[in-house]
Amino acid sequence: MEVKTTHGIMKLPDYFAGKWFVLFSHPADFTPVCTTEFVAFEKRRSDFEKLNCDLIGLSIDQVFSHMKWTEWIHQNLGVEIKFPIIADDSGRVAAKMGMVHPGKGTNTVRAVFIVDPEGKVRLIIYYPQEIGRNTDEILRALKALQTSDSYKISTPANWPNNELIGDEVIIPPPGDEKTAKTRVTGGEIVCKDWWFCHKKLL
Repeated sequence: MEVKTTHGIMKLPDYFAGKWFVLFSHPADFTPVCTTEFVAFEKRRSDFEKLNCDLIGLSIDQVFSHMKWTEWIHQNLGVEIKFPIIADDSGRVAAKMGMVHPGKGTNTVRAVFIVDPEGKVRLIIYYPQEIGRNTDEILRALKALQTSDSYKISTPANWPNNELIGDEVIIPPPGDEKTAKTRVTGGEIVCKDWWFCHKKLL
């Protein structure tokens, strides 16, 4: 779809072809919670870029509102917002992607979409308008997705700081009895049982 942004017209997901991107919506410009979120995203932008991932925001505001708001953030908070923001003043994109809460008027909710280099949405998180996002968790989820794709494994809760297995990763369950019996005998894979096996990534 073609969108109008603070960086000009873009076609999504083609504009980010070959890269991951995080598309996130906010209820409105010139609001305090959204301002703290934009500062948080910008301060971690280089961390996302190191993972071959770009950021793009969205709200149902006009492009000049986005521009004046980011100008205010730069002048008053000393943070220059360098990622683009979609001006979805018609609400077309938000409606298409399920970003509008039925009980909250026309404002977009705090939605997060992590999209892979093939343009596939891989993770969706919704927050209510009243709750600011945890930007570090979005970055962690991106790392987990990329790790899972690269090594064909799963990641445990709170990875890489899991309470049971630390920074180790989970091996997919075996598909037959022979593999299940082999796994519990040792090697680089550690098993609590045949269905719960984990290992160091490297």
